Amino acid sequence: MTNFPKMRAVEVAGPGGPDVMSVGDVPRPAAQEGEVVIRVVAAGVNRADILQRQGLYPAPRGATGILGLEVAGIIEEAGRGVGAFSAGDRVVALTNGGGYAEFVSVPAGQVLPLPQTCSFEEGAALPETLFTVQQTLIDRAGLKEGETVLVHAGASGIGGAAIQLARLRGAIPFCTVSTEEKARYALGLGAEAAIVHLKDDFEVRIKELTGKRGVDKVLDIVGGDFAERNLRVLARHGTLIILALMGGGDAEINFSHVLVKNLTIFGSTLRSQPPEVKAAIATHLKEQVWPHINAGRYRFPRIRVFALGEVVEAHRAMERHTHFGKIVLQVDPDLKP
Repeated sequence: MTNFPKMRAVEVAGPGGPDVMSVGDVPRPAAQEGEVVIRVVAAGVNRADILQRQGLYPAPRGATGILGLEVAGIIEEAGRGVGAFSAGDRVVALTNGGGYAEFVSVPAGQVLPLPQTCSFEEGAALPETLFTVQQTLIDRAGLKEGETVLVHAGASGIGGAAIQLARLRGAIPFCTVSTEEKARYALGLGAEAAIVHLKDDFEVRIKELTGKRGVDKVLDIVGGDFAERNLRVLARHGTLIILALMGGGDAEINFSHVLVKNLTIFGSTLRSQPPEVKAAIATHLKEQVWPHINAGRYRFPRIRVFALGEVVEAHRAMERHTHFGKIVLQVDPDLKP
């Protein structure tokens, strides 16, 4: 019988709470054609991981069931047909799963060089949020210099990335948050104004901040009772982008706003996108965002670091309402940039 190399990885016993996860030994991946195998130094933790653990967001057909959608590390092996990377390169990557492990195989088109200005832990906090915001707010919605955007949950990973990319593009980002502490954090990332929605009506505040005009784009991960208000705060020809529904998927809205103001509404999930789309997003990030990161013009999010063996505690921390910024699992602390 052939003995396949093993690696440490987080295993999920079945749908449930954080306690269903544990670290065990599983077969190590090999690089197929067009793929690289990355020795993982750090892996980002995301809301999608929580949902997958709960059984609400299954991995796509053919993808590994191991959690983890973004990593930073060192290329261990490059498969046939990979010309852009070679063993020893320090990289970050958007994975199709498998990041909570010592090694992960990734299509080479979803890999980017580790920015010169960041650690592996900071690098692991970049791909999932930046790919998401680049694909939706920038590539699809076409955010332009001088436009305004309202970012809900501005202290979240997605929210922080949206604030930053908007600023780098010359747009003006406003955001909503749930506490004063999160408001200070979002302002530190570059938000023009941070509205504590539990205290102030964001619809009223946006109208005040924009001279009653409204905003050109709304980036929403809340849904629920925010839906109708999002339409009301949009300016003519505005766009509502729906990325998640943390407040629920049921909403009552008046479509006359859409008709009268010529609004556009679209939703998007990143994981289901085909490899060529993810590769195109990576190319746009390398051209449009990586130069800013390497020049020190990108403010890295607040990061909490947990060891791989502390994955249960990491998920519990993310599920608390006090969480903001990004959470990262340190898989191999002995490797340094």
